Amino acid sequence: MTSTMFHIGGDLGVQRLGFGAMRLPTEPGPDRQTSLAVARRAVELGVTLIDTAHLYGGGANEELLAEALYPYADGLLITTKVGVARSGPAGEWKLDGRPEVLRDQVDQALRRLRVERLELLQLHRIDPELPLADQLGVLREMQAEGKVGRIGLSEVTVSELDQARKIIDVVSVQNRYNLLDREHEPVLTACEAAGIAFLPWRPVAPATTGATAEIAAVAAELGATHAQVALSWLLDHSPVILPIPGTARIDHLEENFAAAHLHLPPTHLDRLNHLSERA
Repeated sequence: MTSTMFHIGGDLGVQRLGFGAMRLPTEPGPDRQTSLAVARRAVELGVTLIDTAHLYGGGANEELLAEALYPYADGLLITTKVGVARSGPAGEWKLDGRPEVLRDQVDQALRRLRVERLELLQLHRIDPELPLADQLGVLREMQAEGKVGRIGLSEVTVSELDQARKIIDVVSVQNRYNLLDREHEPVLTACEAAGIAFLPWRPVAPATTGATAEIAAVAAELGATHAQVALSWLLDHSPVILPIPGTARIDHLEENFAAAHLHLPPTHLDRLNHLSERA
């Protein structure tokens, strides 16, 4: 039976099927009210891992989650990401791993999320213009200061993960990955070997390839949806995978969460496992 729990860093227990908050509208109005309701419904359904980032509205997404969920339920982990800032020539978003920027974004996240410590903080992207040791060094400093509990990475290669692990204890990796997009399979394998949580972003492949016809067929045979099959496959594929599907609709949220209870028989798994080669 597929385990429903994973302990990030060996001690931070979460339900493996989480929620990505990126798609939640944050502007005032009816859409924001729906966003608040979606976040609250996620927790009601048993979600204990919610992913956000400074990039999502320049912190507006973090503020939304705090408005919806503070004071937080016991065991609820809201993880955020830093390292992208409006520091381009015209104020556009760009990778920015300068230590002072990372420190400022962490302090902002603490204030917006109304917490004294970020139990899991991820570097949104490695800034190629700066030494990796400088970027991870400041995160390690804030960990020592008690502002950060655990540190993860996002969109990294096996080589970058290896380099980072010489500087910090990496407990999570957030890379693009789904049933039809398995470019980062080597990174997943490395995470499995080290017991590192792997949070696939874009966990449900867009229905744009011929291979999706097979997913639709499997879904029809099991009385499920395309998204449920894709998420259930991820949960079955590796015990370190923690999918974080995002949506701004309660019905889609409930549909996604039901994937945790979908059983994929071996024959169906075999059919799905070959799809990335055809995509």
